[in-house]
Amino acid sequence: MITLVLCSSEIREMEMKMALLKAPTPQLQWRCSVAPTTLAFPNSHSISAGRGKGREWSWRVKCTTSATTSGGGSAEIEKGAANFSPGSPVRATNILVVGATGTLGRQIVRRALDEGYDVRCLVRPRPAPADFLRDWGATVVNADLSKPETIPATLVGIHTIIDCATGRPEEPIKTVDWEGKVALIQCAKAMGIQKYVFYSIHNCDKHPEVPLMEIKYCTEKFLRDSALNHIVIRLCGFMQGLIGQYAVPILEEKSVWGTDAPTRIAYMDTQDIARLTFIAIRNEKLNGKLLTFAGPRAWTTQEVITLCERLAGQDANVTTVPVSILRFTRQLTRVFEWTNDVADRLAFSEVLSSDTVFSVPMADTYNLLGVDSKDIITLEKYLQDYFSNILKKLKDLKAQSKQTDIYF
Repeated sequence: MITLVLCSSEIREMEMKMALLKAPTPQLQWRCSVAPTTLAFPNSHSISAGRGKGREWSWRVKCTTSATTSGGGSAEIEKGAANFSPGSPVRATNILVVGATGTLGRQIVRRALDEGYDVRCLVRPRPAPADFLRDWGATVVNADLSKPETIPATLVGIHTIIDCATGRPEEPIKTVDWEGKVALIQCAKAMGIQKYVFYSIHNCDKHPEVPLMEIKYCTEKFLRDSALNHIVIRLCGFMQGLIGQYAVPILEEKSVWGTDAPTRIAYMDTQDIARLTFIAIRNEKLNGKLLTFAGPRAWTTQEVITLCERLAGQDANVTTVPVSILRFTRQLTRVFEWTNDVADRLAFSEVLSSDTVFSVPMADTYNLLGVDSKDIITLEKYLQDYFSNILKKLKDLKAQSKQTDIYF
């Protein structure tokens, strides 16, 4: 863990800010309500989550913005209330990556280091330290978005936050993706952060019945209402995720799971996402903008499996799950309170298994960023490179195995 050394002026400034940040996260009530709710920002955020027969169910997130300071008084943590003037100038190359150990986060870190940024990574305390980040040249600091008091110290001397974080599968969705993000945004505002980059989900505004997508949409609005300079980037899907989902099981002759729905997703390489992100960060005209990144082509699950089969040179053992089964399972898990989080994630799976296209035309975005579409890797090329490399390694291992065989 890295210890931050502060000068006296920074300490005084931080003490003043910490007085307000004693309770940086609004008190949130995440509960089921039968009354229809509406979105109201920045003081309250109400999240609808689908309808049951004869009644409307909604997840309500209530933000209480009154906080108690260390002196016993109260302060309103509202838009503009924590508008501190920054102390000594902070270099634009000083960035904090939140969620740096994830699929996208680690590519953001590598790209930033390659482009000469000073990278600090916010990482939760964990049994297996994120040594690979240090090996690359980044600074690692321990903090936890679910513990707001650990956040402010990580922001000292930071110009830009790049937020790639999301909750772990075993965690309630609201813990990191809502409460943690609200705390982080409020701390960023109070600490004078100059820019905040937030990754969201394409079409999150069109699926209020899915808690994760609605939380992403609410976080977008909360960030906009904070008055921070920011960029919101909505994503469709990662090519890297297809390796564990399809490529590896096919090579190991294990079952791969698919659905009977014609959903199409424009997967994108996280290295391309990272490259486009830093082009956007350096373009001041994009402050406050919403961008969507999508791959060159949208693919169905069956098309991806067929491509993997061709590149692997073997057939896949495909287990198809009908969308109707996902819907029934989601309804069943809603019956038990302890399975609500499972139901929330199944709701996301149901959207991904519906007749939906997760893609957008990218011509205008490429022009805006000054990027040639030919420089964006296709899924065919990405998977071809993967299978070529892995099959060559397997062939080399087989050859080495034969050379070391001992016969008696």
